Amino acid sequence: MRWVDIITKDEWDKIDHVIATYKGRHGALIPVLKEVQEICGYLPKKVQHRIADGLHLSTSQVYSVVSFYAFFTTIPRGKHIIRVCMGTACYVRGSKQILENLQSMLNVEIGGITKDRKFSLEAVRCLGACGLAPVMIIGHETYGMLTPGKAIEVVRQFP
Repeated sequence: MRWVDIITKDEWDKIDHVIATYKGRHGALIPVLKEVQEICGYLPKKVQHRIADGLHLSTSQVYSVVSFYAFFTTIPRGKHIIRVCMGTACYVRGSKQILENLQSMLNVEIGGITKDRKFSLEAVRCLGACGLAPVMIIGHETYGMLTPGKAIEVVRQFP
């Protein structure tokens, strides 16, 4: 699914509130970017422009900070990021089928985000938990010794 930047009126209102809270403060950019990313899940160009205007900064100043720090992202991510390990141990124990089943269940491509912005799905090279293969991580929680069915059960537990 190709993502279209959709920022709701409620999100714009929250963004404007964050900007107003920090406006005029020295060193405000990073805290504003952090809070705004928590609101939107990422920092699209039109949001970066709004922050730049609100803080009286150039768009290039905002973009340079966003692109420098790995914490910030210009790519939409879901509320819950699902990472499925495709390393050798996980792959030979069925992670490909787990990934395909999650794609089907969530109706999302690898690297994509669900329409409701609830989940992002990523295939990663190694999660360093080979003894638990196959493995996936959701947020900061690791789930191991998965089957395709068990992986779907885990995902369904997320609000």
